[in-house]
Amino acid sequence: MDELQQYRAEIDRIDRQMVELFRQRMAVTAQVGQYKLERGIPVLDAVRERQVLQDKAQLVEGDLRPGVTTLFQTMMSISRRQQRDLTRERADNPGVPRFVQALSRMREPIQHPRVVFQGEPGAYSEQACINFFGEGVQATGLPQFEDTFLALKEGRADYAVLPIENSSTGAIRQIYDLLSEYDFFLVGETTVKVDHCLMALPGATLDTITHVYSHEQGLFQSEKFLNAHPHWKQVPQADTAGSAQMVAQSGDLTKAALCSARAAQIYGLNILAGPTNDNPHNTTRFVVVSPQVELREGADKISTVFLLPHEAGSLHEILTIFAVHGLNMVKLESRPLPQHSWEYMFFLEFTGNLNTPEIADVLHELSQTTGDFRVLGNFVSNLEEEA
Repeated sequence: MDELQQYRAEIDRIDRQMVELFRQRMAVTAQVGQYKLERGIPVLDAVRERQVLQDKAQLVEGDLRPGVTTLFQTMMSISRRQQRDLTRERADNPGVPRFVQALSRMREPIQHPRVVFQGEPGAYSEQACINFFGEGVQATGLPQFEDTFLALKEGRADYAVLPIENSSTGAIRQIYDLLSEYDFFLVGETTVKVDHCLMALPGATLDTITHVYSHEQGLFQSEKFLNAHPHWKQVPQADTAGSAQMVAQSGDLTKAALCSARAAQIYGLNILAGPTNDNPHNTTRFVVVSPQVELREGADKISTVFLLPHEAGSLHEILTIFAVHGLNMVKLESRPLPQHSWEYMFFLEFTGNLNTPEIADVLHELSQTTGDFRVLGNFVSNLEEEA
């Protein structure tokens, strides 16, 4: 046995001792849980936990202290979940049962769907519809993001395709807010490579332009290009393609739009410059929203939304669940709660398939640890950048 193998053998011996001690510890924490159950005591005692962590850190010196704190944070998180199972604390979180009920009404993907998006023909959202459903998709543009949710609610559409984040400017907050408001589901995603072009009527030049129109995201994403022309007034619009349509209808050589080359072709505009976006890899992720649950073949990403109690360590407890189960968390986005200062709703996505037994345990633990827990859906991850 060489030196490295000897070290590993010694680690294995110590680990066996640690596992036995951990088993003994969990047996005692179960007794604590029974005591709390009989006396109606809450599982979490935040003041005591903070003191315990401080005391444990004092048992070692130097660089090991942060590691000891993390070790005991993880063990205490596992103990809390054990005790909540025993005491049934937060067992009334309706999130998982509500999703199980939604699964009972699950539908098959619709073959010739009615799809809605926000914007005019030529919008990047329309391209996302084509990417996901194919060239022959029946896609209709609506003026506002919420209009697409209303179309789903009223049965006028089968799916909505909506931008949720951009690689340059981050989350699109309106979509997260609408997803938290409406009881709909995510059934797919796609990406669109965003290359903005400056376009105007035939006869216009960079010298004739005084006003540039686009969605606020388009203006942000082309900030460096626009800053090189400080005399141009930037005018935010509802969407990029609508800006191109407005410029085409204006007959005004002083107006220009920032949007896709496809929009320039649709509305008969000339491209004066492009791509104008600062990031050459500028990509927008779109989600496919459905009023009913669908589980398509190959689904490998689960999306959830929840509130967290206003308690120290609550987010760390969520992260521990994924560490214990060895799952990859791929997205965590927070949104402030209206009328609740400094409290947040979290959107969390992680790898997995609802048909695997392990995921049922994860969802159970998440519902224990959170408030107002919802499963938004399980779909096929598709973050390949469009060429």
